[in-house]
Amino acid sequence: MEHQGLRRELTGRQVGMIAIGGAIGTGLFLGSGLAISLAGPAVVLAYLLAAVAALALAYALAEMTVVHPEPGGFGTVAHRYLGPMAGFVQRWIYVAAQVVNIGSEVVAAGLYARFWFPQLPLWLPVLLFSLGVLAVNLASVRFFGEFEYWFAMIKVATIVVFVLLGAAYLAFGLPGHPSPGLSAWNDGGFAPNGLGAVWLAVTVVTFSYLGTEAVAVTAAESKDPGRDVPRAAKGMVARLVLFYVLGMAVVVSIVPWRETASAQGVLESPFVRLFTFAGIPAAAGIMNFVILTAALSAMNTNLYLSSRMLYSLARDGHAPRALAKVSERGSPTRALGVVALGLVIAVLVSVLSPAEAFPLLVGLALFGALVAWILIFATQLAFRSQRAAAGLPPSPVRLPGAPYTTVAAMLFVAAVLVTTAFTEQFATAWLAGVPFLLMLVGAYLLSRRRQRAA
Repeated sequence: MEHQGLRRELTGRQVGMIAIGGAIGTGLFLGSGLAISLAGPAVVLAYLLAAVAALALAYALAEMTVVHPEPGGFGTVAHRYLGPMAGFVQRWIYVAAQVVNIGSEVVAAGLYARFWFPQLPLWLPVLLFSLGVLAVNLASVRFFGEFEYWFAMIKVATIVVFVLLGAAYLAFGLPGHPSPGLSAWNDGGFAPNGLGAVWLAVTVVTFSYLGTEAVAVTAAESKDPGRDVPRAAKGMVARLVLFYVLGMAVVVSIVPWRETASAQGVLESPFVRLFTFAGIPAAAGIMNFVILTAALSAMNTNLYLSSRMLYSLARDGHAPRALAKVSERGSPTRALGVVALGLVIAVLVSVLSPAEAFPLLVGLALFGALVAWILIFATQLAFRSQRAAAGLPPSPVRLPGAPYTTVAAMLFVAAVLVTTAFTEQFATAWLAGVPFLLMLVGAYLLSRRRQRAA
């Protein structure tokens, strides 16, 4: 089955790795300094709490997309169960958030490239990386899936090696470096700044899990969404715990938390320190390569997500119909072109106005992503209620404990969103997000009025 040219060519292993690639960014490799500075070693607890919410989201998405494996993923399902306004707002705010994320990732990738070539003008690697990732997305979805599989695999393999080496170092020591035990945890105790600071850290680390929703968007191009999407969602359970919770536990155990919190750049990354202890040559260069591929992987996945969202908006009449056209390879080229234009704008703003306008764009991205999560949980509640009322069978995949777990996770995300308004780092989320949300509602009402008049 195809949807106006989209092709079901993604294999199960590709779907699973795209989901992981979307949820793992560069923050873990660089030490997640802000979260650690707030919570100290208790940052592990913050990552665990956020992981529970992300896993509830993954199960909720799998429950719905198994029944509705359609283009646009959760945005299309929201249109069906919450109404066209919800589908319009959710998809547009998500597209805007992802375009900003893509712009920030490609600028970061350009900075990582200057690790080896410090005299290189920033615009050159940014341009080359942008063209390269755009070319990957213009190819067939099968090529995109394979490319993203191996890019994400680099991140996965690095984290696994880090956790195993870290466990060995803490238990037995490494050549020339005796085991420190848990001495790094003694600087002020487990939660040196109190439980309130741990909650502030939760608001920070929740953003690390943004991208978990990628698994739902792949359903329309999966060879077997009924098998692959649930498997990918379930596979994220063990992997997210391993990668984020255990990975961060190793980070705060091998390096005192105050030192990790103040670390700057690749050279001071806990990964580089541990790999150097283990005698791995050129550890800094290797980690810079890993971080670079992590940024490009996130950029690649986000470009895929935003183009498919825009494509689904065009199919539903909420964007110009021309954007629903696809190439002979099944790629929504026109939607990709619009996203690429947004990418150019995001890059220009990040370079020309990094201290003024760009924080507002980042705030919009954070606000939009959290609003999308809240609407996903609301959609799942409506999905269950309406199907039960219609006498339809439940989904073969179900979120354990729903609807109670759904409501709890939704309240958790809403609390994180509210807390951002009172933090110095994320206050721009409300300054930019609320006006943009109101603008989208106004745009929908205006377009609906014009459709009725026509």
